[in-house]
Amino acid sequence: MHRAIDGLISDARSAGMRPGLVTNGWLLPQLIGRLVAAGLATLLVSIDSHSIGEHERNRGLPGVGERIRQGLTVARKHGVPTLASVTVNRLVRYEALPETLADLGFDSVIFSYPRRQPFGSSSLVYSGESRLIDFDSAELVRALEAIKSLKGRFPVMNPSPSIDDIQRYVRGEEQMFACVGGYKYFYLDWNLNIWRCEAWSKPLGSVFDLERIPDCRDRCTACMMACYRDTSTLMHAAVAVSDAAAAAAQGRLGEAVQLVFRRSVALSLGAVASELGQISRLARHA
Repeated sequence: MHRAIDGLISDARSAGMRPGLVTNGWLLPQLIGRLVAAGLATLLVSIDSHSIGEHERNRGLPGVGERIRQGLTVARKHGVPTLASVTVNRLVRYEALPETLADLGFDSVIFSYPRRQPFGSSSLVYSGESRLIDFDSAELVRALEAIKSLKGRFPVMNPSPSIDDIQRYVRGEEQMFACVGGYKYFYLDWNLNIWRCEAWSKPLGSVFDLERIPDCRDRCTACMMACYRDTSTLMHAAVAVSDAAAAAAQGRLGEAVQLVFRRSVALSLGAVASELGQISRLARHA
């Protein structure tokens, strides 16, 4: 299995991709050197709490905190960006989180939001009924506000305008950024099926048919998956400019102007500008 991971990373690197790995960190001390040598571009480690003791109890992995620290030390020595992957849950005390993450050796943190919709993809296992993530709307909005407040203390990869949109989603309000899932962003399962996203009801087709799969442009905002919603916020301005250029080429100048001069475009550009340092660092390790 370990050699298979090395091979996947190496093959992805050879194909011009920047492979990342999400792990619980247990085997990092043994494997991180080989993973870096194979071409690992980004390392993400799951963290459940500001308290390492609480994290270890929740994971059932006593001592994993020290293993994570050892692995991150090697990764950072080789210039591999290290991200803490934290699902919003009741074990996290957000004001205490930056000190813990800095002590372990993380460069930044990215948050995942509890998911309220069922999954369509059969390659994921998930339960939204755990007491750790079964938030009511008011609790979740407060947790999201706490995440925004961390940005001045520790690098948070989730753009603030995206978090604002998730808060609107939780409150049942109209959202600003349409998802690019099924258009610019896809999910590939282990059967090589392409999905618009994990929450979609059925796959769009095989990966070998990707060029023939129609674009999904229906302004979907039906879920709160961070990887899709954050990406959609960051790509929103570029998509608007592309749409405006297409409209202008067809003589629809008024439509082109309206597409570009929207508040959502300005917010997207602001999000890209605010995250540019972190994005550049991730891109440099290629």
